[in-house]
Amino acid sequence: MIGNTGSGKTTFARALAQKLGVPHVELDALHWKSDWVMSSAEEVRAAVGEVLSGDGWVVDGNWGSTLGTTVLDQADEVVWLDLPLLTAFRRLLRRTWRRVRTREELWGTTNRETFRSAFMSRDSILLFQLKTHRTRRRRNLELLADYPHVRLHSVRDVERYLA
Repeated sequence: MIGNTGSGKTTFARALAQKLGVPHVELDALHWKSDWVMSSAEEVRAAVGEVLSGDGWVVDGNWGSTLGTTVLDQADEVVWLDLPLLTAFRRLLRRTWRRVRTREELWGTTNRETFRSAFMSRDSILLFQLKTHRTRRRRNLELLADYPHVRLHSVRDVERYLA
């Protein structure tokens, strides 16, 4: 499962994994330790390798910089959530505001989004989405050319796929 920030990858992947009765792995959870420390590439590869050795799985995330095409090479089908920027931005804004407000801990770590990091930082996830949406879309088009995949363009497409 790939898609731009805020496209709903994790929500969709959880629902799909439950429907299929297979484990779900969120790559962000493998990459981030407490205090926003990144796991080593070796740690992430080992954890992902363990999951991929099973009979079935749903993996979500865009960590090709760490994993290369390891997950794609073993997937029966790649689902690309390619929702419009406005849809993804609205979702990301709601999610980020909720996380700031509730001080939600992310991925079983001490990591939290703060108002300052979300809305007043050069490293803002919202700014990141706006800056990378178009280039990630182009990169995904090239990347998936050689893999069996489905590209979902709307919330309706996502709902139909899950049904």
